[in-house]
Amino acid sequence: MAYRVCFVCTGNICRSPMAESVFRARVAEAGLEDLVEVDSAGTGGWHEGDRADPRTVSVLDEHGYDSEHIARQFQPSWFSRLDLVIALDTGHLKALRRLAPTEEDARKVRLLRSYDPAAPDDLDVPDPYYGRRDGFEECLELVEAASAGLLTAVREQLGGRAA
Repeated sequence: MAYRVCFVCTGNICRSPMAESVFRARVAEAGLEDLVEVDSAGTGGWHEGDRADPRTVSVLDEHGYDSEHIARQFQPSWFSRLDLVIALDTGHLKALRRLAPTEEDARKVRLLRSYDPAAPDDLDVPDPYYGRRDGFEECLELVEAASAGLLTAVREQLGGRAA
């Protein structure tokens, strides 16, 4: 059974699809695509059915990442099939933990930047939506910096499953 990771931001058109694309690439580079499923969603449904923000698509394309994406809203029922729910900021973390049906489900929710050992005390990935393109570049840098640590954590979980 695959290990399932879902990245969550506000509308699922900027940060979470970017994190999904980057992490999916890291999983593929590690040869784990048959063992790890990567997904994303938003806490709200405002953009459901939309493609990712054009600035997200542009930054991902320029850096060699897949940018195919359709936005959707996170559903509490998903907790039962997910192993890890990655929040992009503390607001998402709190919202997702409130949605969690059980304490066990709430413990599945983690902040992305908590996997970056060089991250400062503020673990939020800032929302680039209302800014300029450079905010999307910064978002990508923060996501990439945390992805290696997240991959290490997922590998540890996969090793624990095999034991």
